[in-house]
Amino acid sequence: MKESTLPKLRRLFPAKLIKYGIIGGISTLIHVGVASAYIYLVNSSLLQSNITGFMVAYVFSYIMQSVFVFEHAINWHKALKYFIVQFGSLLASIAISNMFYLFNSYVKTVLVVVFMPLVTFMIHKFWTFKEEG
Repeated sequence: MKESTLPKLRRLFPAKLIKYGIIGGISTLIHVGVASAYIYLVNSSLLQSNITGFMVAYVFSYIMQSVFVFEHAINWHKALKYFIVQFGSLLASIAISNMFYLFNSYVKTVLVVVFMPLVTFMIHKFWTFKEEG
């Protein structure tokens, strides 16, 4: 790769965004794994299993994003803001899927998987983990 290409790539894909995406991917796997285990071991309720999976993934994601991506200490105020953004993202993903009902499921999934992490990253950067004072 040419020397001049690296700075351009770093601006397009900053390290924080890449780390955010990796942790988000792991969080998604945790959600699916916990929800699947819950269905198999505890109860077949999709609602209960997904709430459990979401909460476990949320705790992991908040801690990892705080420490390794945004380099902030863990605290209740930021945890609540992080939850609001993540839950809002879930609702927005559902809304996007419903708005694009004419598209097939794969197109809607790609829209959500690409668009929502970029939006939530920006909200977390400029609101959740914004330096106060």
